[in-house]
Amino acid sequence: MKRKRSKGEKAFSVFNYAFLTVLMIICLYPVWYVAVASFSDSNMLTVHTGLLMKPLGLSFDAYKKVFKNPMILRGYGNTLFILVIGVFLDLIMTSLGAYFLSRRGVMFKKPILMLVIFTMFFSGGMIPFYLNLKDLHLTNSLWGLIIPFMITTQNLIILRTSFESIPDSLIEAAQIDGASHLKILMSIVIPLSKAILAVMVLYYGVSIWNSWFWASAIIRDRQMYPLQIILREILVQNDTSSMTTGVGAADQEAIGMSIKYATIMVATIPILCVYPFLQKHFTKGTMVGAVKE
Repeated sequence: MKRKRSKGEKAFSVFNYAFLTVLMIICLYPVWYVAVASFSDSNMLTVHTGLLMKPLGLSFDAYKKVFKNPMILRGYGNTLFILVIGVFLDLIMTSLGAYFLSRRGVMFKKPILMLVIFTMFFSGGMIPFYLNLKDLHLTNSLWGLIIPFMITTQNLIILRTSFESIPDSLIEAAQIDGASHLKILMSIVIPLSKAILAVMVLYYGVSIWNSWFWASAIIRDRQMYPLQIILREILVQNDTSSMTTGVGAADQEAIGMSIKYATIMVATIPILCVYPFLQKHFTKGTMVGAVKE
């Protein structure tokens, strides 16, 4: 029998939906503004004030100039290399570490886990980290943005907690049949942990896609710049000279603004397209990895 809701519950629901709707609009409008501005005529956009709900004189000039910039395509290629190889190696190393720390009877398990957790709060600092990269010949190399960051402590702990929720009876049955630990990990643990692994792909992927600091610190060859460094040059350093050649000095500022918006969209759309495919696993995977049953 359906329970009749009280007036207070109805009022709360109305307020809740109204509040969340307003909050959603506040969060979505900046994205909508950038998207609409990137398709607007640069001269009309310069003199426009107030809210922007639709393109001002539909124009694709900004996108044409963005894709004519060879560094954008080069940055895309470098970022995709770091993303694909990095996420693949991150999942392998994090899964191996999480499986090791999730098994019972492992020698020195607690001290090792405490050392792992210790790294969440204390580190050697940026300068020693950079010197290590230099001594390992990882500076000015894309591998310097992959190898040192293969395991994130927080992700390792979440994945370890998820692996611990797998019934021991399955592991013991596989061991009785003569399965090795690698076989158990690949044939039992990983297939039962697809949801949390999808969350790990999302976590590592977003982290790699958005990272720029260490790339700016260790990469000197412009041909190795990832996309975020190119984006930083355009937005922070206001460098659009490579895309405004042949444009009059009076129009450079106007077209430069449109180019910035178009560059933001070019750098943001790919990672936004990934979310719908991983969203269904996100809540389930996070809860499984965060709460031990």
